Amino acid sequence: MEMNFITPYDVKMPAPTSKQASNIRAMAEETHLKSQFRFSHFAAVIAVSFICYYNALHCGFVFDDISAIRDNKDLRPSTPLSNIFFNDFWGTPIHKEHSHKSYRPLCVLTFRINYALHQLNPWGYHLFNIILHVFVCVLYLRMCQLFFTGNCKFYCSFVVCCSPNTYRSCNRHCWTCRNFIIFLFSVSILVLYQVQQILSKYRSSTVVLLFVIYSMCNFIKRIKGITVAGVCFLYELFVVQNYISQICCRLYMFSSSKSSFSPWFRNMIVRLAVITGTAVCLLIARVKIMGAQLPVFTKFDNPAAASNFPVRHLTYNYLLSVNAWLLLFPSDLCCDWTMGTIPLVVSLLDPRNLATISFYCALGAIIWIAVTSDPKHFQLLCVSLSLLVLPFLPASNLFFPVGFVVAERILYIPSMGFCLLVAYGWDRLGKKGFLVLLISIVIVFHSLKTVLRNNDWVSEKEIFAAGLKVNKRNAKLYNNVGHALEGRGQFREALEYFLQAAAVQPDDIGAHMNVGRTYNNLKMYDEAESAFWKDLLPRARPGKAYQARIAPSHLNVFLNLANLISRNGTRLEEADALYRQAIVGVVYLEQSKMSHALAYFDKALELDPEHEQALMNSAILIQESGNLQKRKTAYERLYKLLKKGKVNERIYFNLGMLAMDDKEVLLAEKWFKKAVKLKPNFRSALFNLALLLSDDHRPLEAVPFLKQLLKHYPEHIKGLILLGDVYINHLKDLDAAQKCYEKILGLEPTNIQAIHNLCVVYVERGLLHYAEACLLKAVSLAPKEEYLLRHLSIVQTRIRKQKNVDESMSIKSDISKVQPSETSTTRVFQSSVVQSSNIPSSSIELTQNAAHSDSPSIESSSPSSASRTA
Repeated sequence: MEMNFITPYDVKMPAPTSKQASNIRAMAEETHLKSQFRFSHFAAVIAVSFICYYNALHCGFVFDDISAIRDNKDLRPSTPLSNIFFNDFWGTPIHKEHSHKSYRPLCVLTFRINYALHQLNPWGYHLFNIILHVFVCVLYLRMCQLFFTGNCKFYCSFVVCCSPNTYRSCNRHCWTCRNFIIFLFSVSILVLYQVQQILSKYRSSTVVLLFVIYSMCNFIKRIKGITVAGVCFLYELFVVQNYISQICCRLYMFSSSKSSFSPWFRNMIVRLAVITGTAVCLLIARVKIMGAQLPVFTKFDNPAAASNFPVRHLTYNYLLSVNAWLLLFPSDLCCDWTMGTIPLVVSLLDPRNLATISFYCALGAIIWIAVTSDPKHFQLLCVSLSLLVLPFLPASNLFFPVGFVVAERILYIPSMGFCLLVAYGWDRLGKKGFLVLLISIVIVFHSLKTVLRNNDWVSEKEIFAAGLKVNKRNAKLYNNVGHALEGRGQFREALEYFLQAAAVQPDDIGAHMNVGRTYNNLKMYDEAESAFWKDLLPRARPGKAYQARIAPSHLNVFLNLANLISRNGTRLEEADALYRQAIVGVVYLEQSKMSHALAYFDKALELDPEHEQALMNSAILIQESGNLQKRKTAYERLYKLLKKGKVNERIYFNLGMLAMDDKEVLLAEKWFKKAVKLKPNFRSALFNLALLLSDDHRPLEAVPFLKQLLKHYPEHIKGLILLGDVYINHLKDLDAAQKCYEKILGLEPTNIQAIHNLCVVYVERGLLHYAEACLLKAVSLAPKEEYLLRHLSIVQTRIRKQKNVDESMSIKSDISKVQPSETSTTRVFQSSVVQSSNIPSSSIELTQNAAHSDSPSIESSSPSSASRTA
């Protein structure tokens, strides 16, 4: 019997009917429209994210960017790359006591790459931050797609990408690490989500391994990144495994029977073990890196941390409501919330406790809604709360005190969870028309606030001044505005802010020190000394401990004054005396009381031989004093600074000055060139190097350095005089020399050296009558200068020997050929006579011409070595 087998290829599928074809086309079009719709969402989020921060590209280095980028040696190619794994975020060795323990090597690596591309151009750093922020917003939109459909996810991601709470991520370069954390945070969650999608398809070990890698990168970026493990742990329990009650039921079933665990349960245990193990290992590594020590903060950084119960606990809880309010209404934003920004909550009767109660009631209500909701809504609320709460925990003072009161920067990831809650509420209310309008208004106003806030970060003065508009109780803001004005040379304006800082925070030593330093810059030495000698530290009283705030950058004699006081309260007066000695030494230095200043610096070095400021200043004083017995000490102190790794142009310059005094020309030249290499516009080094080469009979080698000096300082009078001298005596370029002297007279019409050297130019040109008038002008300004009288006599003698008509015609011919400029003649012959004689006669030379012994020649005068440090 023959049997016929029908293969699948023999089966002919019936052609679809017209209705079926129509449905297929409709489904295809709907799928195409959905894909286009998703693409338009992503494109819109990218565009809005970039537009909101476009004006941040022109901002500069401000706040922590100065120390994290501009002054961080770990970014320079000359520093070994391995240093980033042994130093903290600011370039300080992590093992040192004054390190902030901020271990972020991958972030410093990105800075180093930026520096290699465009060095210290802030534009590139801003662009990199904006690109990271755009990626974060795109990933957040993808995350929202896991929980929402329609426009809800779109508006939710919009709120995040334009939120004013995220503006610092693009304005401050030192927050590149924070952008990376959030980027890797989002990636870690999305990677874990893939586990849920592939459980029934293939093993998820590869995806879990990716999660571990991303978590480690998160941790290396910043310790806050470790909280991703907590978020993913909850995500695994409540989202991947559907619902906690189902897990409990299955656990009960397995425990009541002898059957083994199913594969899905074993996979869940493995994943949870990997997440937990990763977190524990990273925490142990963190403790090892920090040396089991927390960074040391003062009561000014976080006043509540230095308070006792119940003030500390009431304030900590109130700060939670302050952070929640910033998420809800990000209007009053401030760059710094330390010191007295938020007064302590000292009593249960303080009305601000109502805000704390309201916060906990709202949080409890959200948790109750989550627990009583169906599984789908429970999963969304669980993820929202985990994003809102867990990343905030390291900054909540719950585990350890932090170095700030409120920080808008730590609200980036919590704002993602907050926006998920907003989207959930909007979704439950039915997405009505007025709600769409309301959320659109919120997005518009948030975008405008972000754009305007970006403009505050253009410079340090603008950002701190903007902070003072919101908060007038923070002395640090006043001090920082003062520092910005001080950097611009506006000392009187800066003094007003420093005085206000001292008034707002009377126990802040730094504010009083700023007042004293500004008085010093204003040449008000009595007021400066009074400010420095003022009793800034509290008097010790039996049974009570005190703390004082002294920044290490101001006074390195105290490595840790707070620890010193806490160990032995009787040493408070000793610390106070040492502080005064170190600072008053600078005042005596400015008052030219050299012996007093040197004695104070030597005293400071007895107590701390490593004090850098005392080493530098004492070496300068020894060099300036000309004390031959102590010059060796000056060399030793400067070399000690070099051995400490302090590559500083001032050190090289002072070594060059010492060598110059010792007539060690080649050694001095070496140090001056090192100083100029580090700082190409180093005024004193450029001038003294040129003077050194000129005195060493190498004037042509001095010319490039003089031109470099005049490029940066075109009104440098001594540099112009020295260059003019080279032009006359060595290059024989009278036109160039005349231009130099005319420029000096335009700046300082009574400058005797310039007038005299211009007379020399006239003599070299043969214009003896002009030279005579020029010298008469010089003598009228400095009638007691003997060399001017001698030179005038020489010129007049020459003129008398040319009384005949032929010699007079020859002089007129010379005058017609080379006429001095109108500017020079006007300034030489028509300026009002001002009696001034400050030029040392030692700087003027007169040489006899062997060929014409009866008519000595006149050489131009150059700056004397006595005035070399111009």
